[in-house]
Amino acid sequence: MPQIVFDQVEKSYGSVRVLPPLDLSLNDGEFTVLVGPSGCGKSTTLRILAGLETLSGGEIFFDGAPIGALEPKERDIAMVFQDYALYPHMNIAKNMSFALRLQKAPKSEITEKVQRVADMLNIGHLLDRKPAELSGGQRQRVAMGRALVRDAGTFLFDEPLSNLDAKLRGKMRTELAEMRDTIDKNMVYVTHDQVEAMTLGDRIVVMNEGTIQQQGSPEELFKSPVNMFVAGFIGSPTMNFMDGALQQAESGLSVTGDGYTLPLTAEDAARLHNATSRDVVVGLRPSSFERNASLPGQVALKVVVAEYLGAQSVLVTHCGQQELLVEMQSAAPLKAGTTETFGIRTDEIMIFDKASGLRL
Repeated sequence: MPQIVFDQVEKSYGSVRVLPPLDLSLNDGEFTVLVGPSGCGKSTTLRILAGLETLSGGEIFFDGAPIGALEPKERDIAMVFQDYALYPHMNIAKNMSFALRLQKAPKSEITEKVQRVADMLNIGHLLDRKPAELSGGQRQRVAMGRALVRDAGTFLFDEPLSNLDAKLRGKMRTELAEMRDTIDKNMVYVTHDQVEAMTLGDRIVVMNEGTIQQQGSPEELFKSPVNMFVAGFIGSPTMNFMDGALQQAESGLSVTGDGYTLPLTAEDAARLHNATSRDVVVGLRPSSFERNASLPGQVALKVVVAEYLGAQSVLVTHCGQQELLVEMQSAAPLKAGTTETFGIRTDEIMIFDKASGLRL
């Protein structure tokens, strides 16, 4: 299991630069998730690591040794693609053992490895079937099993669950989390689904337009985003953003906007004392609202849509002309058209610079 280092890695297609100089270190034995919207460069980064794309600049190091000039088969890497890419004429055992058979590994070793990995993925009873006889989830397990039997130092996953339905995706996500804890290997996982990233990653790397916006644990990214992009991308339901302005009064610093005035904590006021602009953006998680609560922040919201999700409900509301999402318990549901007062936990308010999007 190598430590992987991207040193000023670049990728361009003609005059189009997909990855500006990228610096990234992947620790030994870590499950790293690259996450971001479509076109952000996460899959390109993974393909460069796998050797499927050539470098336009910079270098990649495995334990200090450059690997940019090596062929994919020389990098000790196994990859699971978004498409299962199984051989339809081979049974599952032969699909899983294909790489080992190319390496001319002993038959006894091939049989032992295939059976062990198949049992771990709960597909041991399917080894004699063809891919066409399996469900989508079973095929995805076979694709993962084909990578795992190689016993490579690093495993790469390129959006492996995106072709599955929502229920099966949740089940496979759980199985991947369990597998992560039993296999002590480097794992790099690419997804645009922030729920997958939060569930699976030891470390999440948030990318946008080829650059790393922030990296850290799921909790760090959720509680301490560095900018509006990360704050809006991490968390479900997504964060609310409201235009506002900082105002100083005798009672302290507050932020005010269309339909609201919220007092800020003394700690936040101290941090914002030297803010160069009074125009800001307020960030509020949907979970920061509490119905009829005697909290320092109070706001009246008109309910537009109430989405009942079981134990939880998500309300689409209006505060002045701005739309806000509110997450609340479903025990006392609210109907569309009603106006309700919500308390806001002011210690969860985030303030961002309106011009740069950076958190203040």
